Amino acid sequence: QVRLVESGGGSVQAGGSLRLACTVSGDAYTMAWFRQAPGKEREGLVGIDSTDTTYADSVKGRFTISRDNAKNMLFLQMYSLQSEDTGMYYCAAARASLFHIGLDPSHYPNWGQGTRVTVSS
Repeated sequence: QVRLVESGGGSVQAGGSLRLACTVSGDAYTMAWFRQAPGKEREGLVGIDSTDTTYADSVKGRFTISRDNAKNMLFLQMYSLQSEDTGMYYCAAARASLFHIGLDPSHYPNWGQGTRVTVSS
């Protein structure tokens, strides 16, 4: 069982930045950040394992994922935020490799409770 707790969400103006954090308890090989905008399905943003990192086109060049295994933390640095980035942000974990599961939320069995990001224009 992996326990995940997100933090760092908030309100920011368009063009601003935020850094999200996820505290990880338990064994997690692949970790990822997802976003769920109001009225939309959960969307995979970026995933990372020991050898690979994958970004969705919607955030490539603006978001950066990092992982501190010594501190059991996962981060998402977000730059140039836009109103379309508004939503609940979730970190998720899986034992399978990123190559095999990609950013499909159905392949991630462990989820945090989410942290809300609101970008105003």
